Formats: sequence, C-alpha cells, structure tokens
Amino acid sequence: MTCYHLVGIKGTGMSSLARLLHDMGYEVQGSDIEKHFFTEDGLKKSGIPIFPFDADNIHTDLTIIVGNAYKADHIEVQKAKELGLPIFWYHDFLGELAQQFKSIAVTGSHGKTSTTGLLSHVLLGACKTSFLIGDGTGFGQEDSQYFAFEACEYQRHFLAYKPDYCIMTNIDFDHPDYFDNIDDVFDAFQEMAMQVKKGIIACGDDLFLQKIQANVPVVYYGFNDDNDFQAKNIQHHSYGTTFDVFVRNTFYGAFQITGFGKHNVLNALAVIALAQYEQLSVDVLKERLQTFTGVKRRFNEKVVKNQVLIDDYAHHPVEITATIEAARNKYPEKEIVAIFQPHTFTRTKTFLDEFATSLQQADAVYLCDIFSSAREHDGALTIQDLQEKIPGSFLLNEESLSSLQTHEQAVLLFMGAGDIQKYEQAYEALVK
Repeated sequence: MTCYHLVGIKGTGMSSLARLLHDMGYEVQGSDIEKHFFTEDGLKKSGIPIFPFDADNIHTDLTIIVGNAYKADHIEVQKAKELGLPIFWYHDFLGELAQQFKSIAVTGSHGKTSTTGLLSHVLLGACKTSFLIGDGTGFGQEDSQYFAFEACEYQRHFLAYKPDYCIMTNIDFDHPDYFDNIDDVFDAFQEMAMQVKKGIIACGDDLFLQKIQANVPVVYYGFNDDNDFQAKNIQHHSYGTTFDVFVRNTFYGAFQITGFGKHNVLNALAVIALAQYEQLSVDVLKERLQTFTGVKRRFNEKVVKNQVLIDDYAHHPVEITATIEAARNKYPEKEIVAIFQPHTFTRTKTFLDEFATSLQQADAVYLCDIFSSAREHDGALTIQDLQEKIPGSFLLNEESLSSLQTHEQAVLLFMGAGDIQKYEQAYEALVK
C-alpha cells in the first residue's frame, strides 16, 4: 500500500489532506518544524506520525507531497529526488485527487474556509462526502458522492483544479506580495472559471464576479433583487440568524443558521444554491444549517469570567469589518474590543489605511507586533505606523495583557493569521 509523506504536514491544507488520506485507508506520515501549531492536535488524534524535518525521514516506498510553503531545495525534497521517489506539490496532488469524485471547489478572497465547512456539513447529511477544509480538517471516503474542498487563489494554485462545480464568494485584492492589483486577481479567477465543468455558484453582489465569463451556467446569489438566489427578511436572534430565500423571485423557504453577520448569510446562501441545483432534500438542508458548529479559528468563542473571548482568522480589512459586525449582532449590549496582529509586512503596508478604518469600528483597539512571513522581509514598517492612524489605540505584548482586564463584560476579538492565539491563551491563563 502507498505510504504518503507530507513535507510541511502542519499546514492548514496539508494537515487536512493528511487526515483525508488516512481516513481513506492509506498509510500517512509527515514532517514539520517543532513549534506547536493548532492543526497538529487533529493529526495526533488520528495517530498520524509527525517528525522534525530531517533528510533521514525519506526512504524508499514513500510518495512525497510537498506543502506550498516549501521549495525544491528543501532537504527532504532533495533526498526524495536522489531516491527517485514520486514527488507532488500540494495543489497538484489535490487536483488529481478531486477527479475521483463529483468535486465542488470553494474559492474567493474571503469566506473560503467557513463556506467549505458549511458545505461539507450539509453534504454529509445528504450522502457520503469527502472534504478538505483549510482549517486542518479533512475527511475521506473512497465511495463518496461528493468531494468539497477549499481552493486558494494565492500564486494561482487553484488553477491546478478542474472541479465539477465552483462556489466563488468574492473577488478582492489580497496577497499583495504576489498579485499586482485587483485586475490581476480578477484574471486569476476568470481563468479558474473557464476550468469548471458543470456550474458556478457566484455572489452576484460582488461587482467583479458579475463580470465572470464561463462555458457553464453561472448561478448568482446575494441580497440584490437581480440574483437567482436572494436572501430577504434577515433577522438576528440570540441563537443565530433567520432569513427567507427566494429563487428567481419565488419563495423557496425560511432558513436558520447559527452564525451572525451578513457574510454568514451569504455563505449559507451559496450552499443553499448548490444544494438546490443538485436537488438535495430541503428538509436535510434546513436541519444541517441549524446544526453547523463552525470551523476552527473562525469566530470561536469561550466565556472566561465575565468576558467573551473570540478567536478569529480575520487578517484583511474586509474580514475584520465582518468579524466586528458579527460580534455586534450577537452581543449588541457589550463593548467590542479588537486585539489585532497584522499578518505580513506587504499586506500591512498595502492596506494600512483600510486596517485603521476597519479596526476603528470596535470600541477599543489593541495592536500586536506584525507577524512576519518567511517569504518577505521589511524593516521599514512597524506596528507604530498603524497605531498612529488609530487614535486611542494601544500596543499589546505578552507582558501587558493585564490591561485587557479593564474591559469588564466585554467581547475580546483576537484577530490575525499569525500566532495571535498565543496572546489569547496567555490572557486566559492570566485571568484564570
């Protein structure tokens, strides 16, 4: 039997793939840096061995899958080449794997992970489904009817996929270390659209997605009247959000979701559109939407003493705005405190003004040092550059966390794509 070795197994996509392959009965192992990352908890639960990077990890009878964060000069990749082993890059391997099933790729500048998680949860209630979510969660069944997976646009990696269906949530300028501008991002999505084989489910409220051309039907969803699937009568409750869905102006059903904020309604609407297109049971659809508990690092809540601590992956101004909105919808009477760690110098520099605008929607703002990426270096920019644009904001480090205790009864939003979790964990330990 094939044994897969994953180089960079703790990556959010790589760990999901490892768990998927393990569930399908393959022997799986992997390697990574020795620093703890939240995805390794699921790997250990599945009994998947994790080794520190070392050329001695590589031996004959292995098939190598390399995470996109690593290059051909990695010591384990070099050893695999010397031994003549099969070597795949993550996105190429995933593209081949998807061809075994009726595949649904979920892409977009924002909302990929949450939408893939919700879609997977709904499909599992209807039939056998395999899935790969970009939060370290993966599940595989060889005889699955569907395969739902997250498709990332960074470095145009999603062009390795030729899915049956594609959900496109939005097009926005991000990853400024790779994309030149919004037109460059659009071109990537346009190229992806031409590779879809059966249909595209796209957010019609997004001006760029309205311009997408394809060789397959494009079904639009959103709040505007000209969408094929439209959400109306949105109401927020203590238990979640309710709304009505109209299909081409005809009432389709009343739905309830556990999430808050307009972005979660749109995510649900995308899944509803796909389910209706595939003629899945409306009763199953409604039940599964009401039982979805979310994905990792997306508005994950816990109550500590009199405060609500929320861990969220938001690392772009649009995502920060959505997260703050969701917190206000769910906790309208509470103070909303943003604790934000910028991710990469290029993103921080490109969106400095936008970050300031989005963060000022919170009642109080704390800023952590910029989390630098291995792919960039910029000593000219500091967190003080962002602080200067947010009057009344504070700098935060692990020694000054006690200042957060002054916000009694508040919602503390810990946001970022780096290691912002260490601040939340340290604060939780301090309070307890």
